[in-house]
Amino acid sequence: MAGLFGSQQAASASSTTGDTSKDVEIKNDNNSSIPYPSDSISDLMFSPTNDYLAVASWDKQVYIYEITGNGAALKWAFTCQGHALCVAWSTDGTRIAAGDTDGQINLVDLREVGQGVVQAKFMKVHGAAIKCVRWFQTQGKDYLATGSWDKTVKYWDLAGSTPVAVLECGERVYTMDVKNQLLVIGTAERHIHMINLNEPTKIAKTITSPLKWQTRVVSCFADASGFAVGSIEGRCAIQYVDDKDTSLNFSFKCHRQQDPNARDVAKVYSVNAISFHPIHGTFSTAGSDGTFHFWDKDAKHRLKGYPEVGGSITATCFSRNGDIFAYAVSYDWSKGYTANKPDLPIKIKLHPIIGDECKPRPNTKKR
Repeated sequence: MAGLFGSQQAASASSTTGDTSKDVEIKNDNNSSIPYPSDSISDLMFSPTNDYLAVASWDKQVYIYEITGNGAALKWAFTCQGHALCVAWSTDGTRIAAGDTDGQINLVDLREVGQGVVQAKFMKVHGAAIKCVRWFQTQGKDYLATGSWDKTVKYWDLAGSTPVAVLECGERVYTMDVKNQLLVIGTAERHIHMINLNEPTKIAKTITSPLKWQTRVVSCFADASGFAVGSIEGRCAIQYVDDKDTSLNFSFKCHRQQDPNARDVAKVYSVNAISFHPIHGTFSTAGSDGTFHFWDKDAKHRLKGYPEVGGSITATCFSRNGDIFAYAVSYDWSKGYTANKPDLPIKIKLHPIIGDECKPRPNTKKR
């Protein structure tokens, strides 16, 4: 996709300050016939098989853009029954599921629809909002996991209107992620559950988050050996699943800004999104401060930090080949609904991964 971003010259390896000048915005051309998010963006996900980016918005819409060498164009869009909080692709890239505030799964099989605005199939499956959706494969079959504020995760084969299994989580599900056979669930009260999807109805291990404040996001390592946790208090933790690797666990401060009027005071911002690079195993954090950073967890080193983008970053993801980093700029609800003003930016940006931006430091193992 180099044509979209022009010439890609490697950045200086000695600089830890990243460049966003080549980032491309998916434009809202104000043409009412071409939908564009009109409210906060809650989730982003690239297709695992094509150059498609799915975008979920609080305006009850899901937008799917095709990224090409000439730009980005809307491919499909559909309306959810409630405000769309999450979106995910099936493992083969043929289906999209979105969860909403009404507890509905909204499903589109792209093999059955034309391009443009399409109709989603939907069904009420939870007693409260669905905060997270993830597809996975186990024992040769595709399943969809839905995590809700009703304190459950439900598994679906979508052959019927009832789940194939229900996992009681004890608290509201705030975030979850899947990689291979690892499912990690972050709930209220800082509980984190780890599930081996070969036994999906059994919680293999539960820990209390090593971070002292509310969990905002969990994201699995590229090799499924562990996960990262982000909190509302500008911290990130690296956690390994196997007990033998617990000595490798650590946490660090991020998304904080020094108060210019007080030497010993820092402004603290929420870590809203964490995404792992699919090839290199390095990862990004993005936050309410409007910045994103790339990190090497094995070297415990920040690779690049990027300047503020003009608003809070609410969601991020890497493309299937790791050559594009997408991020959404919009209100993150950290100050309540009354602070969501019409003049706040709503943008979808595409950052080209240039040179060694996301490559781990030399002589560090990749996990």
